[in-house]
Amino acid sequence: MNIPSPDSPPRQSKSQRIWKCASETLVFSQLPLLMGILNVTPDSFSDGGEATEVESAVRKGLQLVQDGADILDIGGESTRPGADPVPLDEELRRVVPVIEALSAQTKTPISIDTTKAEVARQALQAGAVIINDISGLTFDSAMVPLAAESKAGVICMHIQGTPQTMQENPVYDDVVADLKSWFQMRVQALLEAGVEPERIVLDPGVGFGKTADHNLQILSQISSFQELGFPVLIGHSRKRFLSKLLGRSLEERLAGTIGVSVALANQGVEILRLHDIAANRDAIAAWQAVTSRGTT
Repeated sequence: MNIPSPDSPPRQSKSQRIWKCASETLVFSQLPLLMGILNVTPDSFSDGGEATEVESAVRKGLQLVQDGADILDIGGESTRPGADPVPLDEELRRVVPVIEALSAQTKTPISIDTTKAEVARQALQAGAVIINDISGLTFDSAMVPLAAESKAGVICMHIQGTPQTMQENPVYDDVVADLKSWFQMRVQALLEAGVEPERIVLDPGVGFGKTADHNLQILSQISSFQELGFPVLIGHSRKRFLSKLLGRSLEERLAGTIGVSVALANQGVEILRLHDIAANRDAIAAWQAVTSRGTT
């Protein structure tokens, strides 16, 4: 696959290093921004049931901020392999009060993790500034117009299939080349709809319709996605491929998550989506301290 030609979608220059999210502007630096995962669900693969009420969800969100989260990502529908869809009214009931409460108590930018345009719309009204859509804004035809109109930050993620089917038998000719081609098409569609390039972040969707080997190929070739000219987000935290890689249970995936986080920071990834903010932040800071000392 060739790098986009000059007449391809406009890119954000490296010198800009910003992400515009509604009224917020996030600035990228040498270290990745850390997005704290706040699942307001009973059935998410790792932390389901930990924050199902508004009070417990807000408490957890504020703890993530205290631990060093630069962004809070709030979701009310599990997207683990085989998860059942959540009705619109139930998803709204789960996320909107939490976003309202957190936006009143912290200045940390809030992201809504949803594929439903109506959920995203009400979340933005409640205080969110980012739309994080695992479908790349394809499951709901109203999502792209909403993204353009709201001027929210947009995380365009790749998935093969749906959460119900994605891990049945994911196949690619070349996973990195195939994803780059897909991103080019999706970015073009977003730009043509009026979404500004400085509002777009790309997420290759680790674990979403990929085998463990596919995931490792993606994680080792971050520069290939950065060639497209947009910031890259990776969500590898506690993912199943770590168990296959390390032979560890879900409860033992923290060390593997941290190891991948450091490897991604070394490749210049702009955003990491994580459950365990404090541990990952400390590891990345220690890595930077050692490597920067070695270059002086």
